[in-house]
Amino acid sequence: VQLQASGGGLVQAGGSRRLSCAASGPTFSNNVYTVGWFRQVPGNPREFVAAISWIGGYTYYADSVKGRFTMSRDNAKNTVTLQMNSLKPEDTAVYYCAADQRSARYSSPDYVYWGQGTQVTVSS
Repeated sequence: VQLQASGGGLVQAGGSRRLSCAASGPTFSNNVYTVGWFRQVPGNPREFVAAISWIGGYTYYADSVKGRFTMSRDNAKNTVTLQMNSLKPEDTAVYYCAADQRSARYSSPDYVYWGQGTQVTVSS
């Protein structure tokens, strides 16, 4: 399973940004039940942002982004998106998408498959 994250960039506080994660690989449909987004600031551990179940589309969010971020998936395109609204400077981080077969522990940063990360910088 390969994951490709994109969509990062510079945005002003209060603005919006949409991240995408494209998944590919011959074993994707057999090995992925959940896709998650994490973020990391240098010197800090990787932090859970959101996750979505591939089959039912159930979503889970960190309290820090609830109400501002929305995660969705397109099963036909094997793509998930993270719509980020009302961005704050503290949302600045490298954002990673991750995936594996889990159906619980969505916020635990021990997913099997990881994308390369995309930088989001929110200026005040």
